[in-house]
Amino acid sequence: MIVPNVSPASPDSEPVSLASRHPVVPADRMVAEMVPPPRFDGVRFATYIPDPTQPSQAAAVQRLEEFAASLNAADGSAGKGKRRWFGRDKAAAPAYSGIYLDGGYGVGKTHLLASLWHAVPGPKSLCTFVELTNLVGALGFQQTVQALSGHRLLCIDEFELDDPGDTVLVSTLLGKLVDAGVKLAATSNTLPDKLGEGRFAAVDFMREIQGLSAHFQSLRIDGDDYRHRGLPEAPAPAADDDVVTKTAHAPGVTGGALDDFPDLLAHLASVHPSRYGALLEGVHAVFWRGVVPVHDQSTALRLVVLADRMYDREIPIVASGVPFDELFTEEMLQGGYKKKYLRAISRLVAMARDGAERVPAPR
Repeated sequence: MIVPNVSPASPDSEPVSLASRHPVVPADRMVAEMVPPPRFDGVRFATYIPDPTQPSQAAAVQRLEEFAASLNAADGSAGKGKRRWFGRDKAAAPAYSGIYLDGGYGVGKTHLLASLWHAVPGPKSLCTFVELTNLVGALGFQQTVQALSGHRLLCIDEFELDDPGDTVLVSTLLGKLVDAGVKLAATSNTLPDKLGEGRFAAVDFMREIQGLSAHFQSLRIDGDDYRHRGLPEAPAPAADDDVVTKTAHAPGVTGGALDDFPDLLAHLASVHPSRYGALLEGVHAVFWRGVVPVHDQSTALRLVVLADRMYDREIPIVASGVPFDELFTEEMLQGGYKKKYLRAISRLVAMARDGAERVPAPR
């Protein structure tokens, strides 16, 4: 969507600045836009490549395909042209109301979640946990229940267990949706240093969703971060002057956004994280000058959300300053938001690698 004060860049235009944008996202568009982001628009179960050394990955694909098939069979049993949530053939209905994908970052959980979404006819939605809480904030609880209760499937990526208030709110919402017959699927992350301790994230998830836990089947997906499996190390940061020069040397990449990194961080505080996707409207590459370590946790968490939205849109990065693996302090990487920061580093490194490949140094 094109939002006020945000104009897509043209091939001949000067680089825009994200820090100059103030996007507005109408509340009535939120549900319609709860679909897989561009990076996952074309994924399917068949395009997921399981690691042969991790049998849980192939097993998860099979179970999710069965879940999708049971959803489709249950819908078909209600008769063509009709959707009777409470009059279905119980034998055809899925055994569980929800599937929880439990595993570390970079094992393909979002790929599988989007594949499930693609395999099931609508009405359906796919969103992040943050986007779901934003929807409740925009529409109100009862209107959100009404807007989603007619869905066949709701997929929630990056389920957050950090804020008790938000978790209880979403748990209550999901209870209402399950009562209405909506099937659910969710992902979260197991901390890398907890992977050897069994079903750590799954236990936390089941506890936090309280009365819903009996409705969920947990699928464990083991493995390493695919973004760095057999790939080269992250590219070295560019020089400040090269960052500016490269904005004009990006073959096939139009709509560049050039920002001084500290200015961008300051601007993010004035834009609600639910609008970061709109902030990137028409932007196909970002150029950051002077990347510095982030010491403030609120600023760091906003940067995590921006990195997620950029990664969803496959936006390459060219940046100067410190490398991305030095972006967050050691204290942050050992704290309660560790999984968010590690995921952000993984994704930023992947986008920087894309930037090095797609935006070559000027001749």
